[in-house]
Amino acid sequence: MKEDSIVFALSANKKLAKKVSEILSIPLGECEIERFADNELMVRCLSNVKDKKVYVIQSTSSPATERIFEILVFADALRNREASEIILILPYYGYSRQDRVARVGEPITAKLVAGLYQSAGVDRVISIDLHTYQIQGFFSCPVTNIETTGLFGDYFRKKFAEDGVNHKDLVVVTPDHGSSLRARDLGSMFDNCSIAFIDKRRPAPNKSEVTAVVGDVRGKVCLIVDDIFDTCGTLNNAVQALFDKGAKEIYACATHAIFSSTNFDKRIKDIVVTDTVEKEVPGVKVLSVASLIADAIVQG
Repeated sequence: MKEDSIVFALSANKKLAKKVSEILSIPLGECEIERFADNELMVRCLSNVKDKKVYVIQSTSSPATERIFEILVFADALRNREASEIILILPYYGYSRQDRVARVGEPITAKLVAGLYQSAGVDRVISIDLHTYQIQGFFSCPVTNIETTGLFGDYFRKKFAEDGVNHKDLVVVTPDHGSSLRARDLGSMFDNCSIAFIDKRRPAPNKSEVTAVVGDVRGKVCLIVDDIFDTCGTLNNAVQALFDKGAKEIYACATHAIFSSTNFDKRIKDIVVTDTVEKEVPGVKVLSVASLIADAIVQG
């Protein structure tokens, strides 16, 4: 693998790409990202990729459109330099929340973006905790979706042992219907814990309202699990609803630290994310997904 493979980082995940490169002892390639006077983008491949399997690591978080275009331009550069295979690693898949038509006239942008990647020459995609499983169906090339349940489960088992939290007093909470499977899978890693659901509605983009808490949380320690922390609206509404229902303590975790706003409820005892998005936020613990990505590469 070492001789015929190479890893590249574009602008979004330089630290993560370096970790993956070191774990696998695969060389980290060199590229150059430039802008012309009119802001046109140039991404140049500076390493030899002829007949090599190329791994490009790039989350398409803010500025999402620019980072997507970096991928498209660089994929074309790799094809021109005769790479044998281009594997795109998208730790965070931008536009993933536009995966269906919720209102008349809306596009399915997650599908459009998938088509662009393939048109640019991407042969395979690896992503982490896709917003919905149906996104895999937007591609005609192979797609691997890595789940972070084990990563969070290992962390919180140790954390709860340190904090003296008995698993029978634990409730894993999904803040909306979309994260119900995540809550179930994470809950299975604790003995005798229960699951609760928060029913919410979205009156407008980036706004959410809690309509009900389904499950007994009174006197319990709650662990909220989601895939994305963005404006913190969903998270904060969930925290308030749980405390209103008598929750004792609240922990929270999500894979993707978008954090358009970092104004999360400070009553959360521990808030944990991963480095799919390289963003440092005071008071937030970051777990690395580098080993998960490395395992996916090895498994092919």
